[in-house]
Amino acid sequence: MKLKQIERVKKISKADFISQYVKKQIPVVVEELTEDWPAYEKWKLSYINKIAGDITVPLYDDRPVNHEEGFNEAHTKMKMSDYIHLLESKPTNYRIFLYNLMKEVPLLKEDFLWPDIGLKLVRQLPMLFFGGENAKVFMHYDIDYSNILHFHFHGEKQCMIFAPDQSKYMYKVPHALISREDIDFDNPDYDKFPALKNAEGYITNLKHGEMLYMPEGYWHYMKYLTPGFSMSLRAFPKNITNLSKAAYNVFIMRYFDIMMRKFKGQKWIDYKNEKAIINTNQNLRKSA
Repeated sequence: MKLKQIERVKKISKADFISQYVKKQIPVVVEELTEDWPAYEKWKLSYINKIAGDITVPLYDDRPVNHEEGFNEAHTKMKMSDYIHLLESKPTNYRIFLYNLMKEVPLLKEDFLWPDIGLKLVRQLPMLFFGGENAKVFMHYDIDYSNILHFHFHGEKQCMIFAPDQSKYMYKVPHALISREDIDFDNPDYDKFPALKNAEGYITNLKHGEMLYMPEGYWHYMKYLTPGFSMSLRAFPKNITNLSKAAYNVFIMRYFDIMMRKFKGQKWIDYKNEKAIINTNQNLRKSA
């Protein structure tokens, strides 16, 4: 794959952020956006353990989608204190995904500031994401096509992202928001997935307190290089086409896929994975 480093700035004005990145739909890392937040000093795993250790949290691993499991259904549960001990003791695939910890621990709301950066952010409580060393988040894009501000805390996390126009090379699974789950994006098998050679994307390593701006509908693959956690703030898509795609995903595609899984079971998932190969190879021939 053809990957280039995401542009970085220390700080940025609202006008420059909108004109140089949001309007152009180009990613950027802002390194010092959170330095005046209480979270910059406080948000370590030890702090989360102190204030939320007794809460039972849902955990996910990297097993492939299975027809017997519900949509975004957790694979297991654990007390936060036990999970943090696991994170700090050894590498683990278990992750916390899209979890509203702030609803359980309102004190966390006092630790961050809504950034005045030119985006009209959705003012719902932000979701948090946790992962251990080498934990990976499969390649996907978000159902609502939002503009995303992704903040990382405690440690280091690698982010690999691709613009929506690269979908033709990504082995996208039909009626879903993911690439084929058997692709190792750290070491792609180009014999099995030749279209990936054509994919042009971006990569960066986020450190404590840094923010990655991901434009609307960007594919993203995340790998925790150390134990840590992240928070995403989001703004609805500005592009009317992306807004209509988001509405389709939320109100039609998701329920159609759930229904087909219910009636066809694993045959439906196998069919979609086969179509991902067929469709991408057709796209590859067209671009040759």
